[in-house]
Amino acid sequence: MFDRLFARLEELERDHQELTASLGDPEIFSDPARYADIAKRQADLSEVVATYRTYQSVTGDAEAARELAKEAGPDDQAAFRREAEELDQRAAGLIERLRVQLLPRDPHDDRNVIVEIRAGAGGDEAGLFAGELYRMYTRFAERAGWKIEQISVSEQGIGGVKEVIFQVTGAGAYSQLKHESGVHRVQRVPQTESGGRIHTSTASVAVMPEAEDVDVTIDPGDLRVDVYRSSGPGGQSVNTTDSAVRITHEPTGLVVSCQDEKSQLQNREKALRILRARLLQLEQDRAARERAQARQSQIGTGDRSEKIRTYNFPQSRVTDHRIGLSVHNLSDVMDGALDELLAGLIAEEQRRGLEALALAE
Repeated sequence: MFDRLFARLEELERDHQELTASLGDPEIFSDPARYADIAKRQADLSEVVATYRTYQSVTGDAEAARELAKEAGPDDQAAFRREAEELDQRAAGLIERLRVQLLPRDPHDDRNVIVEIRAGAGGDEAGLFAGELYRMYTRFAERAGWKIEQISVSEQGIGGVKEVIFQVTGAGAYSQLKHESGVHRVQRVPQTESGGRIHTSTASVAVMPEAEDVDVTIDPGDLRVDVYRSSGPGGQSVNTTDSAVRITHEPTGLVVSCQDEKSQLQNREKALRILRARLLQLEQDRAARERAQARQSQIGTGDRSEKIRTYNFPQSRVTDHRIGLSVHNLSDVMDGALDELLAGLIAEEQRRGLEALALAE
């Protein structure tokens, strides 16, 4: 039943041994780029190889316990058989872990991300909620030890935001946050509501892996770059220099504007970073539409028009509609405690991946 699985694991173990040995080769060590590539490949295999070796050790111990049970006297036979059964159960759990570890990985899982949050329906309340989502992700990133860089923000007069774009830098950021794309809905009594009625407002979130130069090729001839004077809060350069930048990618019609920095060069660099991420996202969406199996394993579409989560303040409840999971610690969630929700989403992604793999076999 597991012949193909074990053959693959043995192949990966040989690859891991070869990569580990090659890291000690002076010729490879003297080439930083090649060394980094091999070190990454070796590290990527380390987890599954370690699990496989643990599995081999556990199954070996279980077999030894069964042999001892055959040779033992009546008083010890039951103990050895019980030990073998416990080890068999542990081995079965390790097999399931190995199957998950061998699932095809999203090639962007280790990337940094660019996140865009926009106020949706609900007027001022939607802007306040968008600002709270920004704080939620900021707090989550801080808990994970990641770095947050605000790229662009359009503020709302009463303390909310119309739009905020920021980058999260940290190992595995995309793997943790990629399922956050979609419409987030809040249900609560706004501070401005004198009648105590519950209102519903929304904000959209888009999470994109940071694009590298090798991912997206941008022809400078496809870009129209306009400069203009910044507006709003921002220091002495506001309304005095043409530091704001608006870049239009003419083949796709994508438009990115940045004005938060005092330097036109800095605003241009930030705008291009956002543009590359959006173009990579377009390519990902196109590829997903073309792969029926990939669509089957996705949790939702990731489309901004899809309602993915509701934050119900009166009941202190957060519900993720894609997996039917509700948690009753809304204040903790809004303070960045997303672990339970994200764990549920990742588990569902793995379940669907295993299901699709079983169908393919």
